[in-house]
Amino acid sequence: MTTAALLYALDLAGVAVFAVSGALAAGRKHLDLFGVYVLAVVTATGGGTLRDVLLDRHPVFWIADPGVLGVALAAATATVAVARWGVIAPRVLRIADALGLGLFAVSGAQAAEATGVHVVIVVVMGMMTGTFGGVIRDVLTSEIPLVLRPGRLYATAAALGPVVYLSLKALGMAGAWAAAAGAAATIAVRFAAILFRIRLPVFVLDAEPDDNV
Repeated sequence: MTTAALLYALDLAGVAVFAVSGALAAGRKHLDLFGVYVLAVVTATGGGTLRDVLLDRHPVFWIADPGVLGVALAAATATVAVARWGVIAPRVLRIADALGLGLFAVSGAQAAEATGVHVVIVVVMGMMTGTFGGVIRDVLTSEIPLVLRPGRLYATAAALGPVVYLSLKALGMAGAWAAAAGAAATIAVRFAAILFRIRLPVFVLDAEPDDNV
């Protein structure tokens, strides 16, 4: 598979999975069908849009390929249809989010890499692509974004994928395999955090300083 084909496949997979997470979040907030589609689309395209704007990639990926919107809408529709048949456990939202995080983190890193920016920017763009759509979703549904919740391995997991991808490529692994390994690393860390409640240390300061010191 060529790099361009791989990047496109990862983008579409990430769009679909993040659209599912957006639709599920809309369902938990009892939004109407229009709200479901809006939340699905902004969740699926938010990270990639920010990436393209910051990297000066024009047109933005979903404007260049409107089929991306079709994928997001189809995924949201399928989610609503499946939900009609039975209750979807809240954990499914976190699993869908983890899958989207891994796919978008690596596809975002590949998009940044193609522009020739510094390796640090490649990692940052990958992390941003993976996390920003979820940030928009959570803000619109009045939730604290996952990326800001205390101790969550979220942004850390999103950064790990691009690091693994770049490291394996530097060691001579084919780009497609390195991308798959990077996405898997991010997804595995998020799954571990969800299943085993793995957390980063939390930095806590007293709300009020001690005037007696």
